[in-house]
Amino acid sequence: QVQLVESGGGLVQAGDSLTLSCAGSGRTFSVLAMGWFRQAPGKERECVAGISWSGSSTYYADSVKGRFTISRDNTKTTVSLRMDSLKPEDTGVYYCAADGRFGRSTAPTRIYEYDYWGQGTQVTVSA
Repeated sequence: QVQLVESGGGLVQAGDSLTLSCAGSGRTFSVLAMGWFRQAPGKERECVAGISWSGSSTYYADSVKGRFTISRDNTKTTVSLRMDSLKPEDTGVYYCAADGRFGRSTAPTRIYEYDYWGQGTQVTVSA
């Protein structure tokens, strides 16, 4: 069993930066790929970033490439999402998720591939 708790969301202006953090617990955290998803009002939940269990492989949605950076620290059992040059379209609830399979070499990008989810943290970007 893996438990995840997100933090770091808030209200910012376009062009600002935020760093989201996900604190994980459970003995399997260090061998699971992790992902960040966001859900905007009226839209489907989408994967914006993913990272393999070792941190050697990452994924970014086209909409956030060059602006967002995902990282993990398996010693501290945390995953972070650095968000730079935020845009109003980045507004939404951001969720941290853990893979349902051990040791995947690349992070999955689909909702059904993740088994564990945090409660979400709200990010609002004003124009």
